[in-house]
Amino acid sequence: MRARIEQALRRIERRHAGELRFAVETPFDLPELWYGTTPRQRALQVFGHLGVWDTEGNNGVLIYVLMADRDVEIVADRAIAARVSQDEWDFLCRDMESHFRAGRFAGGAEAGIAGVGALLAKHFSRPRRGC
Repeated sequence: MRARIEQALRRIERRHAGELRFAVETPFDLPELWYGTTPRQRALQVFGHLGVWDTEGNNGVLIYVLMADRDVEIVADRAIAARVSQDEWDFLCRDMESHFRAGRFAGGAEAGIAGVGALLAKHFSRPRRGC
């Protein structure tokens, strides 16, 4: 499973100049449960912790999966968030969650990575190199 996710990430990296990270967590630890942390809040914490915001073009994206709830959150840095609507991110999240509910984790992960990759390629295409 992990190998398929890494392979999907490598495949789409050639198409864009953004940074895409994929994080999976199992159930929340007791402090997150105690304080009522939402999956979105946790995704924002992970986004900061992993330094996804620290890209030259402010075009990092995190796909965050909370497996216990089969919840998916996508957090985008400023430059990409300004170009992609929340509805587009939400569509990708719901599509991945649908795969996960059906037991197709690898397929859902690959679909999400491909979708985010397509948006990054559209807005942050990798410059072509000359001969």
